[in-house]
Amino acid sequence: MLLEATDIRKVYKTSAKTELEVLKGVSLAVEEGELVAMVGPSGAGKSTLLHIMGGLDRPTDGKVYWGKEDVYQLRDSARSRLINRRVGFVFQFYHLLPELSALENVILPLMIRSGSAKNSRLEFKGMQMLEQLGLTGRADHKPGQLSGGEQQRVAIGRALISDPKILLCDEPTGNLDTRTGEQIVALLKELNRKYKQTIVVVTHSERIAAVAGRVMFMEDGRLKV
Repeated sequence: MLLEATDIRKVYKTSAKTELEVLKGVSLAVEEGELVAMVGPSGAGKSTLLHIMGGLDRPTDGKVYWGKEDVYQLRDSARSRLINRRVGFVFQFYHLLPELSALENVILPLMIRSGSAKNSRLEFKGMQMLEQLGLTGRADHKPGQLSGGEQQRVAIGRALISDPKILLCDEPTGNLDTRTGEQIVALLKELNRKYKQTIVVVTHSERIAAVAGRVMFMEDGRLKV
């Protein structure tokens, strides 16, 4: 099992006397090579669960395992290193650094991991990734010079550059027009089919749900079977 979440609860304190229970004992497992879509109404807890699965948001209760690693028993520094090596994130809003080129945005995780500046080895790997994504001619362009679909492809390249075990996507087509969204769906499908990339997608898109190998429905903080 690549990733397993067991009895996950998440409670936010909205005031001294009031709590909001977002996740109510969610358990799920993801196997290597799966493309899983998580669907459901807004406010169901999908994004919160995704962030907890990815090591970004500590649950109030429950366990998350990546293989045999108990993620939230690790120190913050060790968990951050593990995230950098094993998990790639793609968000609805691309979160690219506006002052960096497409190539620099893609290789940024490798620069952080190695503690070094851009160099020929990193550039070569980054250009390979951009070629795979159909963005070779955009390497020197900054985010403001790219379309929404191109920015999302750069964000996907940044997520994939570290060869993650799992790609976690939070509404990756939510900020795109229909045609561009379909291109991103096709790309995710190809990554899963051709490269056996494990992917979990939080989405409202019926197109993503249609190509997923497994669809999970969330409502009111619970997974519905």
